[in-house]
Amino acid sequence: MADVGVRAARREDVLQVANCQIRAWRYGYRDFLPEGPLEQMTGPAAEKMWLRQWDEAIVAPPSPMHRVLVAVETILDTEGFPALGAGGSAALVTPRGGERVVGLASHAPAEDPDLDPSVVAEMLTLLVDPDFVRRGHGSRLLNATVDYLRDDGFRQIVTWVFADNYAVLGFLESAGWGEDMAERVLDMGRPIRMVRLTTDIS
Repeated sequence: MADVGVRAARREDVLQVANCQIRAWRYGYRDFLPEGPLEQMTGPAAEKMWLRQWDEAIVAPPSPMHRVLVAVETILDTEGFPALGAGGSAALVTPRGGERVVGLASHAPAEDPDLDPSVVAEMLTLLVDPDFVRRGHGSRLLNATVDYLRDDGFRQIVTWVFADNYAVLGFLESAGWGEDMAERVLDMGRPIRMVRLTTDIS
């Protein structure tokens, strides 16, 4: 059993947020990103960089409309953490019985040059720890993101997704998002295509 919820991230969450991101990337991107670049994104050197960046994003965001949200579970009994294999539970950074960050979302005014940042926001991150998927955390984070941005006066949200990340594409499409024909290609040893999705929240 566990109590669950979504709240604004706090400074004491920074380590858990970075840890959650790295675990989610390692598990969720391993089937379509090249091994070398993925290791560069999630290895020890990258971890230090993400800690600095998340600390800045949470503690000193550029504006009140730049936010980091976290999904949390307060573990009430013994649970397993199998997703990353035998070492999966070794990465935990909170003791059993305490509140654990199990997902995160971040958003900001859109920066793509074809979008109006006064009415269009971008969901920069939506990740759930691989040991806590299928518990509603992604939906709660998505709904909270929409609520915050609607209250801020935004009418549209966009997000960029790897074209081969079928799990996230399917999740967002089931929530009413759709591709808007914009795309970008990253050089990660081979071309990696990303597509932009959008949803109306007016």
